[in-house]
Amino acid sequence: MLKFMKYSGIAALLPLANAAQAQSLEQAVNDVFASSTGWFVSLIFATLPGTNFPWIVMWLVVAAAVFSLYFAFVQFRNFRHAIALVRGDYSDPNDAGEVSHFQALATALSGTVGLGNIAGVAVAVGIGGAGATFWMILAGLLGMATKFTECTLGVKYRNEYEDGTVSGGPMYYLTKGFAERGLPGGKILAVLFAVFCILGSFGGGNMFQANQAHGALVGVMGDFSGLITGVVFAAVVFLVIAGGVQSIARVTEKIVPFMAVLYVGTALIIILMNIDMIGWAFGQIFAGAFTGLGVAGGVVGALIQGFKRAAFSNEAGVGSAAIAHSAVRTNEPITEGFVSLLEPFIDTVVICTMTALVIIITQQMIVDPTTGNYMIEGGKIATVGGTSGVALTQAAFGSAFGFAPTILAIAVVLFAFSTMISWSYYGLKAWTFLFGEGRTTELVFKTLFCLLIIVGSASSLGPVIDFSDAALFAMAVVNIIGLYFLMPIVKRELDSYVSRLKSGQIKKFN
Repeated sequence: MLKFMKYSGIAALLPLANAAQAQSLEQAVNDVFASSTGWFVSLIFATLPGTNFPWIVMWLVVAAAVFSLYFAFVQFRNFRHAIALVRGDYSDPNDAGEVSHFQALATALSGTVGLGNIAGVAVAVGIGGAGATFWMILAGLLGMATKFTECTLGVKYRNEYEDGTVSGGPMYYLTKGFAERGLPGGKILAVLFAVFCILGSFGGGNMFQANQAHGALVGVMGDFSGLITGVVFAAVVFLVIAGGVQSIARVTEKIVPFMAVLYVGTALIIILMNIDMIGWAFGQIFAGAFTGLGVAGGVVGALIQGFKRAAFSNEAGVGSAAIAHSAVRTNEPITEGFVSLLEPFIDTVVICTMTALVIIITQQMIVDPTTGNYMIEGGKIATVGGTSGVALTQAAFGSAFGFAPTILAIAVVLFAFSTMISWSYYGLKAWTFLFGEGRTTELVFKTLFCLLIIVGSASSLGPVIDFSDAALFAMAVVNIIGLYFLMPIVKRELDSYVSRLKSGQIKKFN
């Protein structure tokens, strides 16, 4: 995840100290954390030799291509059946699990749809040009196969308890799947994944989100203490997550469609207002993807930015979504694999593409004649970092609607809130895997998670969140290793289900 906004300062948490003392303490914490964990962050986000392409992005894209080929492009062949499953056509309410197919999809989507769809896409297009959109879409389409693989395994190897609750995700399929195939190291990989997942939930899934929400509110309402935002968010989040995954699912199934209508609907209106520009916009996308037209760095720059944004946005291969999808009510693991492949399609192919089209159609970028780099109209360079990504999207939306900053602020707050409640569940399941199931164990995690919301809203812990982001993508390293070894199991599940579906053995329930 990229840091697009400045932080408000830990002084809000230290009312008895002056600003200088607070900043000094904050800087000391940052220095100590950066010096002790900087090597890990540098390792995860290191670039391939001779390029500026992070190796972790290549790791995710190659895996997506492998799974797409291995499963004969299951994401296209079974797309219609996936929609039928989400509608509940094959759902039996008596099956084991806690949530419906739609609720599981909404919960997972709420964890991936976020600020990256607003600002991250703007940075990709601002640096890589319109052509980055093509590669972003391609990576999203390939990533659908990765989600299919990991979420099928999540359901197949989940733990089902007598009270009706379930626990699933990479921690469980790495342990059980490796044991089933007689492979060593499954337990070690599972523990590593759980540790990285907890750290990722605290940072990228919590403190970063709370900080961005506060920044968005300050942009609309004026400066005020981050402590206020943190306390309000912590209270609301705790009320939701205290009820478990069913409570989270009930909220996400309402908030995700609302977010989609609010943000995508606004983008669609702008596109329709400029309907005569749509053909031109797609022409720019294809030209930029294959010719490097007007793009600093040419085709390679567009490819890198597109793949990077897709990988960072939909989290295919990270393993987090498999935890949410594992709670679904079904006795057929492959059905949730089908449902989950819709996630990268909605997140990347639909929402990210909408953002890119608005930016391209409204022509808010100009080319610097000296450097050849894209700039926002008015001279603000569209580079990684700072607020340039948000500024570019704001400029694009604002060119059609004067109230765009308010819409974007609401979107950021909703995206941040939904991401936090989803990642609280991911972190909780990793926590209980390490420390055991039980109300007390869960309460400890939920309390700590909500306290960190306050810290994130009111502090500038840059290196802490950098480390947490690196931990999030370290999850992908562990998870994809496991997926390579376990994909033959998914293939058997797929062949069995498709055969029974074609023979009529599997029928619509409704």
